[in-house]
Amino acid sequence: MQNQDSSDKLPAHVAIIMDGNGRWAQARGLSRSAGHRAGADAVRTVVTRCRTLGIRHLTLYAFSSENWNRPRAEITALFSLLLEFLQQEVPLMEEKGIALKVFGDVDGLPLAQRTALRHAISRTAGGQHMTLNLALNYGSRAELVRAIQSFVRDGVRPEDITEASLAARLYTAGQPDPDLLIRTSGEQRLSNYLLYQCAYSELYFTPVAWPDFDESQLDAALAAYAGRSRRFGKTQEQINGC
Repeated sequence: MQNQDSSDKLPAHVAIIMDGNGRWAQARGLSRSAGHRAGADAVRTVVTRCRTLGIRHLTLYAFSSENWNRPRAEITALFSLLLEFLQQEVPLMEEKGIALKVFGDVDGLPLAQRTALRHAISRTAGGQHMTLNLALNYGSRAELVRAIQSFVRDGVRPEDITEASLAARLYTAGQPDPDLLIRTSGEQRLSNYLLYQCAYSELYFTPVAWPDFDESQLDAALAAYAGRSRRFGKTQEQINGC
């Protein structure tokens, strides 16, 4: 089987580590909160572009379980932005057929935010065109521990635990694994993000800070992805001869 033309190769699932809001703000003499606000604008841009292109699943690392170590004022500003984003965007998401899902410990979020999130998830549940996943209060190791604990609670025998049954207990259950993982702002690590799901994801690192990651930057990442040959552990000869 020959490789598909690069123009036809569009990932079904894109995951993004949105990095660099604080450094973007600092370079401009602005507060970190201003950087996060600019980052929220980039979220709107990227979500719109992905839906236009036909990308069915988009997962954004919005707040990790380690981010609670940040200054209280910054955390407060981040959660205020989350409420603002939901208030402004959920009606449009409902109109455009975008279903919102959350990966992470929602119960650990402040009351106003978890209430708004649950309302948004319910309101957009019928969206058929695209799924937007927000990783909030999320850590991949904690996700795996949560899945294993559920096996124990349900009395599942060790021999009945498979890759498929494990995947069914992760936050991503029912969705394909990310084809492409993008990280902005020059860092080149996964930071406890979708470790199991990204076992065979293509990785794309860019020095561009998240607030400057626009349609053209996304298109460049997608073009790089389209130019790669995904092997899933196979040799090139196996791929060409399949």
